[in-house]
Amino acid sequence: MYPLAYIVRHGQTAWNAEFRLQGQADTDLNALGLEQATGNGLRLAELVHDPENFDFVASPMKRTRETMERIRAAMQLDPDAYRTDPRLVEVNFGDWQGSTFAELETRYPGASRTRALDKWNFQPPGEGAESYRMLLERVKPWFDALNRQTVCVTHGGVMRTLFRLVLDMAEDEAANLEIPQDRVLKLEGKSLEWL
Repeated sequence: MYPLAYIVRHGQTAWNAEFRLQGQADTDLNALGLEQATGNGLRLAELVHDPENFDFVASPMKRTRETMERIRAAMQLDPDAYRTDPRLVEVNFGDWQGSTFAELETRYPGASRTRALDKWNFQPPGEGAESYRMLLERVKPWFDALNRQTVCVTHGGVMRTLFRLVLDMAEDEAANLEIPQDRVLKLEGKSLEWL
C-alpha cells in the first residue's frame, strides 16, 4: 500500500513537440512546457495544504528539475528546496535517442514494427539501452520505499511502469499509455487517478 503521492510528468520540450525519442538526453522545457509546469503547480497548491509534510523529489534531468522548480514557485514554496533521485530518470533509448520514428525507419528499416510487436520488452540497440521491463526493475525499489506523502516529478516511461506496478496493467497496455504533461496523477494505496 502506497502513501499519498502526486506524480507529474515534466512539461513539454521541443523534442516532445517533434516526437523525438528523448530518453536520457538532457533537454529544456519549451514555452508550452513552462506553462504546463506552472499549471500543475497551481493545481498542486489546491491539493497540498501542508507542504511541510510532503517530500518533494524529481528526476535529476534538466526538464524534470525545471518542472519541479516551476511547480514549487506556483505553490509559493522555495523553488530549490527539493531533492533528486537518479532512479527516476527516463528509460534509456540507447542509439535511438534524439531520433524520430521516421528517421529510425531510414536507418533501421522495420524498427517501428519490431518495437510495436512487444513494446514492453523491446530493448533498442546501444550501450545502456533499456526496455520498459528493465525500467520497472530500476524504479520499483524507489516506489516500494515510499513511506511519506510525496510530490514527484518524473517521466512518461516511469509513469507507465507505475501503472503496471500498482494496477498490474497488461504489459502492452501500460507500454502504450498516453501520459499527459498537463495533469497530476494521484497515487494512494493501490489506486491511480488522473486529476
